[in-house]
Amino acid sequence: MYKKILVLLFAGVLMGALDIAIIGPALPAIKSFFSLSDRQLPWLFNIYVLMNLVGTPLMGKFSDLYGRRNIYVINLLLFAAGSLLVIVSDSYPLLLAGRGIQGFGAGGIFPVASAVIGDMIPKEKQGTALGWIGAVFGLAFIIGPILGGILLQFGWRWIFLINIPFALIIIYYALKILPSGGKHVWQKPDWKGMLLLIASLSLFAYGMNQIDTNRFWNSLLEPHIMGSLIAAVLILPLFYFQQKASSSPTFNLNLLTSKQLLITYWIAFTAGLGEISTVYLPSLAVNAFHITESNASFMLLPLVITLFIFSPLAGRLIDKTEVRIVLLAGIILLSSGLISLYLIPLSKTSFYIASSVIGAGLSFLLGAPLRYIINNETSGESRASGQSILTLFTSTGQILGAAFAGGIIYSLGGKVHSYQTVFAILAVICLPLLPVVMNLKKYKTKDVPGH
Repeated sequence: MYKKILVLLFAGVLMGALDIAIIGPALPAIKSFFSLSDRQLPWLFNIYVLMNLVGTPLMGKFSDLYGRRNIYVINLLLFAAGSLLVIVSDSYPLLLAGRGIQGFGAGGIFPVASAVIGDMIPKEKQGTALGWIGAVFGLAFIIGPILGGILLQFGWRWIFLINIPFALIIIYYALKILPSGGKHVWQKPDWKGMLLLIASLSLFAYGMNQIDTNRFWNSLLEPHIMGSLIAAVLILPLFYFQQKASSSPTFNLNLLTSKQLLITYWIAFTAGLGEISTVYLPSLAVNAFHITESNASFMLLPLVITLFIFSPLAGRLIDKTEVRIVLLAGIILLSSGLISLYLIPLSKTSFYIASSVIGAGLSFLLGAPLRYIINNETSGESRASGQSILTLFTSTGQILGAAFAGGIIYSLGGKVHSYQTVFAILAVICLPLLPVVMNLKKYKTKDVPGH
């Protein structure tokens, strides 16, 4: 049965991941159809990311309260409904609304899937299962652009239309084979806490998305950007005290105070910073090798393939050894790949090797290991919430990393050396994780809570 569950979870996560990878080829057609400006087009991504960020903790909490199957199905229904709204949209606001609903639904799919693995998959196979779920993202970015190019021959709406039958098939099998889980007792949600969290995340995502990296510091100091970011930070203490006062908090306070979990979140945040290197690798290739952006994107193929191969390997190693070894290997690989781009004379060969090493490092950091720790440190009633918080820390690292890396690159002139300097800085940031990891417990398969 667990193999069927794993295939079902794999399919759901793949659907959400494909929606990010598949949309790229359709952007010119969508831009032309709706007569969008260059400033409007990025909001097709921004609104998705913002709502995904909001949906992640809320859906994780609801999953802990009302059952994995129920919330997994609701996530898929929301994703399909958002896709349908995009298909029928005849205006830019309606298009954005559809993308927002898609993002909100997708926000809960990965954390809930990870929690189901903690609940249902045999102890000795959890690392491998989490590894395969992590490999989905590598697979999505391999087949997404290809599938998008094929579907685009029939019109841009087909890129979203394919989501609907795919989602309905997954929903059908989810209702058949996933256990309901949950407490089966209605609890009033912590609406005040949820609203505070939504407000903080929305203000943070909006402020960071508005920063113009071509004039980073001046842009950061603009009232609407700085005001949004300050407000996002000021709301966090209010959220914390609301959690202490609530009889049914959005997050169990242990999820916010446990030493092992805080270490795990810190690793996720730093790994998110390191992951942003993948965003700037194509720009480095354009500047260094004088190629088009399209050709530069293809130069990331070794990195993506490495992600797909090494994610299951990381999970397998967890089952055979222990999680700290995998994390240490990930930090060393990621830092080595980043610093080599700075120290070694740049050629296409060295670029391919370095990007592949970066991909292997990210697989060992952001795939199975951290989610395995969350499953160890949480019980069933808070497992999906823990997975959601982990995702939030990773996303925060990615968002902050993108803004600050862009600012540094622009301030140094935007040439090859600018990108290399950013990669060196990211390597230096990642290396201190080595002693941090040693403060984690020595997790082994037998340590996983009973099912």
